[in-house]
Amino acid sequence: MAAISFHGVSKTFEDGTVAVDDLDLTIEDGEFMVLVGPSGCGKTTSLRMAAGLEDPTAGEIVIGDRTVNDLPSRARDVAMVFQNYALYPHMDVLDNLGFGLRMQGVAKRERHARARAAAEVLGITDLLRRRPKQLSGGQRQRVAMGRAIVREPQAFLMDEPLSNLDAKLRVQMRAEIARIQRRLGTTTMYVTHDQVEAMTMADRVAVMRRGVLQQVAAPAELYDRPANLFVAGFIGSPPINLFAGRLAAHGDGLAVTSGSLTLPVPERAGIRGWIDREVVIGIRPEDVEDARFDTGAPPERRVRLEVELVEQLGSDVLVHAITDARPAGGDQIAEVMEQRPAPDASGTPLVARCNARSRPRRGCPIELTVDTDRALLFDAVSGDAIT
Repeated sequence: MAAISFHGVSKTFEDGTVAVDDLDLTIEDGEFMVLVGPSGCGKTTSLRMAAGLEDPTAGEIVIGDRTVNDLPSRARDVAMVFQNYALYPHMDVLDNLGFGLRMQGVAKRERHARARAAAEVLGITDLLRRRPKQLSGGQRQRVAMGRAIVREPQAFLMDEPLSNLDAKLRVQMRAEIARIQRRLGTTTMYVTHDQVEAMTMADRVAVMRRGVLQQVAAPAELYDRPANLFVAGFIGSPPINLFAGRLAAHGDGLAVTSGSLTLPVPERAGIRGWIDREVVIGIRPEDVEDARFDTGAPPERRVRLEVELVEQLGSDVLVHAITDARPAGGDQIAEVMEQRPAPDASGTPLVARCNARSRPRRGCPIELTVDTDRALLFDAVSGDAIT
C-alpha cells in the first residue's frame, strides 16, 4: 500500500478553465479519503490526475515513494472504479474479475483463484458464471469493485461509483465499500458530490470549491468546526440555518441580533474583537427544538414563529418556518444553500429538526428553542469561521 500526495498541483485546460488550483493534499497509507464538493469543483479532475488520465499543469503527484507525473496510467499501480461499472458485456463475472490480471500476463489458474477470492470478499461467488446483463446494479458494482481488488494495487481510485444506484441500494453499498476497504487496508481516494456519502464513509473528508481545497478533516470535525461558510453550508442535511446579524454586548454576555431575533452566544477566545461588527450565525436544524420538549430553555432562547411546511420523517419531524432575520449573503452561500421560497410569506427560512411526537401544523404558530451554545459564527465579509 502507499500514500498519495499532491504538492502544489494545478490543472488549467486549453480554454483557460482552472479546474484545480494549487492543491496540497496527502492521503495517508491505508486511509479512506473522500473528495466532495459541487459539480465543477475539481474533485474528479484531481482523481484523474492521480490515475494518469489527466496531466497536471503544475505541481507534483507522488504515489508511495515515486513521483508519477511522467508515468503512464498502467505503470502507477492504482485501480480505478468507475461510475458506469465499465464491465465487458461478452464476458462472465469470473472473466471480468480476472481481465486486468490477464492483461498483466498472469496465468489462468492464478487469476481465477484471485478472482474467486475477491468474489468471496464481495459475496458474489454464486454469480461467477453470469454476464453483466444478468446482474442488478448493485451486483455490477460489486463486480467492478472486485476487478479492482484482484489487482492488489497500491491504491483504489473511485469516481462516484454509487451514483447510478437507487437510494436504498446506495446506502447498502456505501456500507459495503467502507467495510471492504477497512478489511483490505488499501489506500482509497473516493470522489462524490453526495456529502452524506462522504460523511458516512470517510476517515477524512476533503471539501473542494472552484478548484480550491477548503478544508480537510474527519467527518465530525468538519461538521462541528467548519472552516468557512461554504463548508458549513455544504456539509449537513438539511443544511444549516444561516442568518446575517451584528454581534453586540447583551446583559452580561454577547448576542447576535438579526431582525427581531436576538440570539445569545457563548464567550469564546477572541470573540469580543467582533463586537459591533457584521457576522453570520449558523444554527444546525437539530439544535432547534419544539419548546414543549425543551422546557428548561431560558426565555431568551425561545422564538415564536408560524409553521410554513412540515416534513414527517418518522424518527423526527422537520419544521420549516419563516423569520424576519436577515439572510446571509455572498457567493459562498449562494453556491450551496437550498432556497426555500415561502408561498405565503417573505423572509428568511429556518428549519428545525423536532421531536417525532411534535405535531406541528402548517399555518399554525409554534414556539421553538434554539441551543445557541452550539451556534457557529463567521465573519460576514471573508466567510471564515470565528473560532
